[in-house]
Amino acid sequence: MSLPRATQMQLEELLRDWLPQQRWFAGKDRGAKSVHVHTERTLRKGDPSLRHLLVQVEQNPADDDADAARGDARTALTTTYQLVLGVRDELPAHLEHAAIGRVDDLGMVYDASQDHDLMHLVLGWVADEVTRSDIVFRREPGATIDRQAASLVLGGEQSNTSIVFGEQTIMKLFRIIVPGLNPDLEVTRALTEMGNLHVAALQGWIESDVGGATSTLGLLQDFLRTGSDGWALALTSVRDLFAEGDLHADEVGGDFAAESERLGMATADVHSAMAQALPTGIADPAALETMAESMRHRLDTATAAVPELADHAPKISAIFDALAHSRDPMALQRVHGDFHLGQVMRTDTGWVLLDFEGEPGAPIAARAALSSPLRDVAGMLRSFDYASRYLLADQPDTAQLEYRAAEWAERNRDAFCNGYAKGAGRDPREDDVLLRAFELDKAVYEVAYEARNRPSWVRIPLGSIERLVAA
Repeated sequence: MSLPRATQMQLEELLRDWLPQQRWFAGKDRGAKSVHVHTERTLRKGDPSLRHLLVQVEQNPADDDADAARGDARTALTTTYQLVLGVRDELPAHLEHAAIGRVDDLGMVYDASQDHDLMHLVLGWVADEVTRSDIVFRREPGATIDRQAASLVLGGEQSNTSIVFGEQTIMKLFRIIVPGLNPDLEVTRALTEMGNLHVAALQGWIESDVGGATSTLGLLQDFLRTGSDGWALALTSVRDLFAEGDLHADEVGGDFAAESERLGMATADVHSAMAQALPTGIADPAALETMAESMRHRLDTATAAVPELADHAPKISAIFDALAHSRDPMALQRVHGDFHLGQVMRTDTGWVLLDFEGEPGAPIAARAALSSPLRDVAGMLRSFDYASRYLLADQPDTAQLEYRAAEWAERNRDAFCNGYAKGAGRDPREDDVLLRAFELDKAVYEVAYEARNRPSWVRIPLGSIERLVAA
């Protein structure tokens, strides 16, 4: 730690107020109980200087967290965040929005991700593969990086910070840091080296020692300048359908089914590539029982919090039991793990899958654990259900539109599975027990989440559960 103690304490107090205001900060409703600068490195001296910090943020758990649910004493949660801070004697007008505050013996401290000059230094360090203050900047062999490109920080709600350089490069700075190789880098690098066209090619990455392990701090990929967000495209299709009073989903100009089928084919292609490049396995009966037991536990917890689930719980449990008693071998491999329409983009050349990071803050081992590719299929099926009913969630009388939403969802769910079957050589719907178990498990999670955060939306996953248990 290179900062004087008084300077460090002043900086920590500023960060305690600033951090919860950032879009990538987890648990904004709980604030920051305390902030401790764990490591601080100077990457560039002068004015402006560039500082790299790992800070440990302590928070109280939410009232509905596991400890509180069991009646246990609530223990504080500690999360490690990565910060890149600039320091100037005075902030120019174009950086005033990034200000954190003035620190004695330092100057004006601000979020350096917003500073074009400092971020171009980082881009150049990756291009040149340098090491500064034990932080290593690496370039993927064969990658071309335009170090003169203008930078722009992307907005929107996300758990990391993404900076675009011109029309060629996007750099993702991971905000929550856990020790080890980030799955996003591991999977993206493997697929890039295979030449897979359904992933944004890796250009470089940033790493350092964290907790005794070489750990990923950021990565750079091809920027998909012609890409359109899958979620936004799906919602446009649903709006087109709702605007046509007497047409079916397959008769509307904005029909999405052809794209859903192509997305299914792309997903199967990525799964196949991951199985070739990364570890695989087979689940034995004990592993299936463990998986089913985890699903039952989530169901019990959700039912205790959302009584409306109780009517469906016996049938859901029966499907989980069928999974536990299955004797069919289940192939295991690396999967996306958080797959939905917001994790894909449609480009001029086809669908591209994004963000193989997994759950930010979870242990690396958990995020890199092998699973069935049908877990991703189920996640996308759930996303189609959400897209079809997103525009109806807060409307009181939607009987006619609900029918049309159900028609859109089923058409696109079927199209996705048809495409996946073409790409994988096996229809995921043939593994009915496993696919329904994964989808019900996700829907149970959604019920509990919506009950806490958006109560009027609970009917979306509840409606899906009713359909799934009746199938």
